[in-house]
Amino acid sequence: MKKENFDEQALTPRQERFCYEYLLHLNATKAAINAKYSEKTARKTGSRLLKNDNVRERINYLKNNLAEIAGISVLRILKEHEKMAFCEIGQLRNGWMNLKKFEKLTPEQRATIQEVITRKTKHGKEVKIKIYNKQKSLESISAIIGLYNQKNTGISGNEPKSPFADMTDEELDAQIAELERNLKLKK
Repeated sequence: MKKENFDEQALTPRQERFCYEYLLHLNATKAAINAKYSEKTARKTGSRLLKNDNVRERINYLKNNLAEIAGISVLRILKEHEKMAFCEIGQLRNGWMNLKKFEKLTPEQRATIQEVITRKTKHGKEVKIKIYNKQKSLESISAIIGLYNQKNTGISGNEPKSPFADMTDEELDAQIAELERNLKLKK
């Protein structure tokens, strides 16, 4: 990630808060209000703050280092997709009909649950669990690790080229015949 040196002491705490709020909303007025500037003057204050060199510099620094500041990495994203892609619905159940108690699920198992729907029936309570889309997670994992190239022509595209790729049919036939002769000689 591109890192720039930034003197955090160049900003007041409210200006610092404005920078974070601005990145959240991309709206200077809303950022000024959330940073506890006056609502009456928020529009002018937001505009003035965006013209401040230190504020602009801080916003650019935060924007350029957002993933690192938030603690997001490719590895973390892969691990989240891994949970969803490789979760089996059976891990969430005790047998076919009984769901495990939510408290008994591991954090990894809970992370795979997209939605829980409960409803009362004449036979008791019915609970449906919907897990995240496994296919989308598998596709995301494949894209992140470069499993398939963009043209979808095969694995990553980084494989060594076959020594036979540029040979004509006749050259291939001759190569096969030579290999067969060598095999017979070894017998």
